[in-house]
Amino acid sequence: MILFLFAMVLYFLPTIIGHNKRGAAGIFLLNFFLGWTVIGWVIALVWACASDVRTPVLVLASHGRFCCLCGRLNPADARFCGACGRPA
Repeated sequence: MILFLFAMVLYFLPTIIGHNKRGAAGIFLLNFFLGWTVIGWVIALVWACASDVRTPVLVLASHGRFCCLCGRLNPADARFCGACGRPA
């Protein structure tokens, strides 16, 4: 029984490693269907270990508005953009 559990953990090692990645479902499916082949298991493991670069979400707390033309931050009560002159 312990040998069976060890084999299952080893078989699903790529899925365990990549469970919090963006492509976690793809890693699981590749591991589940092609993990019995050595190359499918290795590809799933490499995919799970590859870096998952995500673009950071930047939230600015300000009391102003960004100009949709030039992107400059202007005061909230401004009627025109200070950089390009576009009406707010």
